[in-house]
Amino acid sequence: MTVPIINKQVESLLTRVGINALIEMFDLVPDTLFWIKDLEGNFLHVNQKFVDHTGRSMKSLIGKNDLTISPPHLAEQYMLDDKKVMQGELVTDRLEMNHLANGEFGWFSTSKRPLKDPEGNLVGTYGFTHFLDQSSKALSHIEPIKVPVDFIRKNFAQTISIEELADLSCLSVSALERRFKKYLGKTPNQFLNKIRLENARRLLIETNAPILEVAYQCGFTEHSYFSKQFKAQFGLMPSALREQYSEK
Repeated sequence: MTVPIINKQVESLLTRVGINALIEMFDLVPDTLFWIKDLEGNFLHVNQKFVDHTGRSMKSLIGKNDLTISPPHLAEQYMLDDKKVMQGELVTDRLEMNHLANGEFGWFSTSKRPLKDPEGNLVGTYGFTHFLDQSSKALSHIEPIKVPVDFIRKNFAQTISIEELADLSCLSVSALERRFKKYLGKTPNQFLNKIRLENARRLLIETNAPILEVAYQCGFTEHSYFSKQFKAQFGLMPSALREQYSEK
């Protein structure tokens, strides 16, 4: 009987102080980026840490989408994420490596949710990205996969076997697969494929290299397999993405 009473008290309090007071609380959360977007993916609100991370002003961010503040290949991934969330796919504590403000890579934990009005209508999305510093407990537990993840990011264009990754990690193949599934939600081979595809998309957007060359540079030896995997990951063929950006 206590929980409903507490909930009503909180609801009454928030009604009195207003939604702005609640949103401002996210400025107090350390090392965490918070944002709210509308259905078109435009930013309606970001917290101060988000502003600091981008190096832009709050005014220049509101009303803009990811394409205006992030490299095209990253913006495409963020927008694809938003679409999946609006379709019902929840992102909870997803461990990922992203760029820091100084250009280096760091570990982040990201969660995203659909935003609905009181009637249950979808009106946008919101999310958090928490930076995991080197002293974080989360990082201490994933140290055995940090080595293979770094290796994959640096050597994705080469042939990489799971046995090689296991040896680098001082783990058995089965133990390595369990770690990847637990912390990244993917097998080592799935993660390798994801990194290859992400880099292929970046090259398709940022260079004029032929599609066959892009596939080869990213570790794909068969064009048909590359195209099939690319469409499964991003929803369109490599040629369609290249055409889409050549028109902009």
